[in-house]
Amino acid sequence: MSRRTRRTLHAVTATALLVGAATACNAAAKKDTSDSADGGSGKSFTLVTPDAVGQNEFLKLAVTGIESAAKQHQGTQKVYESTDAASQQQNVQAAVDAAPDVIVLVGFEFADVVAQQAQKHPKQQFLIVDACTTKTFANVSCAVFREHEGVFLAGAEAGLLSKSGKVGAVDVLDTPQFRRYSDPFAAGARKVAAKTETSTRFVGGQSPFDDSARAKEQANTLLAKGYDHLMAAAAAGNYGVFEAAKAKGAFAYGVDVNQCTAAPGTVVDNVIKRTDVAVAKGVEAVLGGTTGTTVSYGLKEGGISLTGLEDGVESSQCVIAEHTDVLTKVEALRDQIVSGELKVDDPAAS
Repeated sequence: MSRRTRRTLHAVTATALLVGAATACNAAAKKDTSDSADGGSGKSFTLVTPDAVGQNEFLKLAVTGIESAAKQHQGTQKVYESTDAASQQQNVQAAVDAAPDVIVLVGFEFADVVAQQAQKHPKQQFLIVDACTTKTFANVSCAVFREHEGVFLAGAEAGLLSKSGKVGAVDVLDTPQFRRYSDPFAAGARKVAAKTETSTRFVGGQSPFDDSARAKEQANTLLAKGYDHLMAAAAAGNYGVFEAAKAKGAFAYGVDVNQCTAAPGTVVDNVIKRTDVAVAKGVEAVLGGTTGTTVSYGLKEGGISLTGLEDGVESSQCVIAEHTDVLTKVEALRDQIVSGELKVDDPAAS
């Protein structure tokens, strides 16, 4: 899902978090975590985020990834947290001026500015996570995700758990990219229960990423027709979907991070994007000489997962923790996808 989705899913403070001797860079929020294992003789890495990290689990995982890379190479890392478009550009410029071995950026907001900087600084290596530049550059590597694989598994859970035999999705927009969060959900449900009825409603409107009321309305439309398990892919509107499902005694599924804590007893599971994996592996590839490429991370690479398949599911507050029999079947499907025996169609594929 787009980076905007994650921004609206998780409210973060506009105040910059400053650590140690870090100072603000103009309007930009800057967190300096430049500890090193050997006095700075190793590699240097800089992470630029589109928003303040705060409690945003998606961005916190990216920080974990850059810290892992620094530890692996006995080097240093810095994290520049942005608050708006202006600070995003300022932070990128500050990162380029510092000339680390690799600059890592999370989100589509950085695609244009990185394209400009890559041309001006051909020796600087960039890694963009969850997005890519339109044009290919020898010094810009990209890490993207196969979200549809995880959504398929969530759909399988819904198919196995649904009592009505009807599972649906509330999606942001009717586009191939966003259908990655609805079409595979239906496919996964039908894989385990062939007669399952499926349907998708789209938020649309003027603010599709931020309209909880419209998302709730679309969810209620499905619930009124007997759909009892809903994939919530409505950005900030996910909370509207959760509210609707809770009121009707139905269930929902979250995205990107563990959203079960937002509605315990209602959210079954979540499709997780492991940005820490994408950052750590992406940096490793760049340092190994593989640059200017786009790498896709899915179940096989550990870049996509479900909360139910991760350690600590017992304390996740996810409904799926109560259904170990279902998880056993979902694990088998995951293994089939990883081995290549089972292929999940990608709605966004050309």
